[in-house]
Amino acid sequence: MIREVRLHHFRCFENLDFFPDEHRTCIVGQNAQGKTSILEAVCVLLRLQSPRTTTTSDLIQSGSESFALEGRFGDTRLQYRQTPEGRSITLDSKIQQKSEDYLSTARITWFSNSDLDLVKGSGSVRRRYLDFLGMQSVPGYRKALRDYERALRSRNALLKEGRPRREIAAFDLPLLDSGEVLLAARSKLVEALAPLAASACLEISSAADILAVRHRPGCSVPFSEALATSRPEEDRLRQTVCGPHRDDLELELNTLKASSFASEGQQRTIALALKIAQARHIEAIHGHPPVLLLDDIFGELDTARRNNLLAALPKDAQTLITTTFLDWAGDAASMAVLTLEGRRLKAGGPK
Repeated sequence: MIREVRLHHFRCFENLDFFPDEHRTCIVGQNAQGKTSILEAVCVLLRLQSPRTTTTSDLIQSGSESFALEGRFGDTRLQYRQTPEGRSITLDSKIQQKSEDYLSTARITWFSNSDLDLVKGSGSVRRRYLDFLGMQSVPGYRKALRDYERALRSRNALLKEGRPRREIAAFDLPLLDSGEVLLAARSKLVEALAPLAASACLEISSAADILAVRHRPGCSVPFSEALATSRPEEDRLRQTVCGPHRDDLELELNTLKASSFASEGQQRTIALALKIAQARHIEAIHGHPPVLLLDDIFGELDTARRNNLLAALPKDAQTLITTTFLDWAGDAASMAVLTLEGRRLKAGGPK
């Protein structure tokens, strides 16, 4: 479990110390106080990436040039610093040149209102969902993804410039090698996730909705064949038109396309089911659940879905929750409650 997190010049905080409970911690505060940024800091410290942005400069407090996060996960001390010279990560006071050992320390699952985009958003949102899980559960996934992204960027740049095919072909092999790893890994991930998501959907909807999840690969034949036969289309569009960067998830609710026919309440149920499936898969792979970060999602759920969600979360998971009010929390006495006000945390609920 995460035992402490210290923020320095991160987002809106100059300094903040956070000591979560080992079971369930609820941070209560008005909007624009920085509740989400505290959960984001936990995610960045443990996973070296933000669920809200891919731009590191967004994380630096206005007027500062750098930020630092420090914390303790179990008995392991973690430190992440971002300065104008670059990133530095430290594990038990030892600077890490590579991130593999650092990232093997902890896993997380992030819930937020933007998860609705998993249902109604573009395929890039669903690919990011798969990638975030793959990097926490599949050995070699992170390297394959980085290798694929590098090869794809280089190949697309040459296609855009209209360079000779022999120059473009130099990136075919690295694209195929890493791409085939991703395609196979994502297929297996979805195969494992589908029954977990279906079960979670039944639990949250009180058995009213049946969810089906399928992998839709970015090429319909073996990748090498698809890449070879797509050359005329590549030359016309000047970009790589097939491969894992076109992967998607098909989501059906009660046999109908979820993005077109599910109500907003049902779409929220699907998004929650996908995130619960993610947490349950991590628990099955590693033998213990991830840290759960729930960012202000209860205000958008009716009472039944709130109660069903809380009951469906992995029982032994450390859970950190942000909210603007505690009316939904009938069992608030069983949680550690902190109030965020004036960029400071204090014990107890709002008065």
